[in-house]
Amino acid sequence: MAANQISATLTLANRDAALAAITTVKENLDFLIDLTVEERKTLPKMGDKSRAFVLKALEVATQNPDFLPRSFDLEEMRKDVQLFEAMYAIVVAVTQLHELLNDTYMTVGSEAYSAALQVYNYAKASGQGAGLEAVVDELGQRFARKTKKTSPPSPRV
Repeated sequence: MAANQISATLTLANRDAALAAITTVKENLDFLIDLTVEERKTLPKMGDKSRAFVLKALEVATQNPDFLPRSFDLEEMRKDVQLFEAMYAIVVAVTQLHELLNDTYMTVGSEAYSAALQVYNYAKASGQGAGLEAVVDELGQRFARKTKKTSPPSPRV
């Protein structure tokens, strides 16, 4: 087994505190929305290059509002840009946290699965006559291959 990278426990109190903190974040960002996959595909995306473009466009619109049609809501654009900028630090922090959570979850799962494989192999090799046959068979179900049902041969005419 590879070197153990994680040796930790998560108390129920710490887990509940983390979940409460997530709830608090959601409550403080009560404007968050949930897009469908199709909605995500159709939206124009704003990355780092577009961010500079948007800020410049806002500046142009603010300094020269006369060329914009009356239906254009400059104040709403300003609010969207300000919200985007305010959320940027949160998105970066949550993205980093998400990566740490996923990496830790994947690593600890891998370590647990590797240890379970060792237990299974030791039980298979050394468990004969120790009353472990049924347990080894049960553990072995994880690796059982599903057989394809073959259709009966069609009758020849």
